[in-house]
Amino acid sequence: MAEWKARLRSALTSWDAVVLLAFILVAVIGALTIDGVASPRFWRFVTLEAIPIVLIALPLTLVVITGEIDLSVASMLGLTCVVLGQLWIWGVSSLPLLIGICLLLGGALGAVNGLFVTRFGLPSLAVTIGTLALYRGLAYVVLGDRAVADYPQSWTTGAIRPIPGTTIPWMILVVAGLAVAFGVVLYATPIGRGLYAMGNSAEAARFSGISVARTKFWLFVATGAMSALAGVFWTLRFASARADNGTGLELAIVAAVLLGGVSIFGGRGGLVGVIAAVALLVTLRNALQLAYVPANTLTIVTGSLLILSVVGPNVAGMLRERLRRRRARVGIADPTPTAAT
Repeated sequence: MAEWKARLRSALTSWDAVVLLAFILVAVIGALTIDGVASPRFWRFVTLEAIPIVLIALPLTLVVITGEIDLSVASMLGLTCVVLGQLWIWGVSSLPLLIGICLLLGGALGAVNGLFVTRFGLPSLAVTIGTLALYRGLAYVVLGDRAVADYPQSWTTGAIRPIPGTTIPWMILVVAGLAVAFGVVLYATPIGRGLYAMGNSAEAARFSGISVARTKFWLFVATGAMSALAGVFWTLRFASARADNGTGLELAIVAAVLLGGVSIFGGRGGLVGVIAAVALLVTLRNALQLAYVPANTLTIVTGSLLILSVVGPNVAGMLRERLRRRRARVGIADPTPTAAT
């Protein structure tokens, strides 16, 4: 019983719980003070905006846990969008075939990042800053300033069709299934334990028999494939393939991952906090838009939350460690009294 109480106390005081509570507070305060936040239409738009962010944040969380980063995710999304549009212009009219090609493209783009990081030993930050520009430039080469927007209505409406009886798009079920799959890998398999080991010490993980380079390579591939899936959804949702699709989205994705409690240095974090952080960021942004807050202010808010995402978990960890030490000192200084003889 004492063990379960300790676990419950730990869960309620964790950073995941703090982020989830912040999301609930933002939702409640917004519903009470801003007209339209409490409407089903508002939450439909929140869900639609959150879907591509969560799709990319799921594999990126695992990448960051290993101590790496991928800043090219939004550019991979944009390049996928224009390739889908160009293929449609060339007469490829099978949506499953288009999705399959886009997923292969995204995996290949992620593989390029993975090869530079794992084969050549280059820092992922520098590599993905470079491919961020490279992939976005290739998107403009493929499509230029044009937009492809003549997709069948069955495709565009099908991508955002609501679950019967609700206003929530059915795509959220796909996202939920993928979240469960990534959660199982991270929390219930040796692969997940290996990811944390890599983040804490790649050298120690290598000596313990973990294939660090191979694992990181496939994580970059998975991130590319999920970015491509997000690109397909983005194109069909807005019924438009443009080279600038998703520009700047990497800021929101990285902010969500770090705000969700994943350490930028690796070795710590999880998916629950990240998903709660996505909900918090998207809800806050849409609520402020309804309150007619200027776009520049929204960017400042996102940047401030990004800084908080780096500082907050570290400060919370320091406070928990200080509290633990204080309790330990009290336990040593005040031993249990013994009966007098």
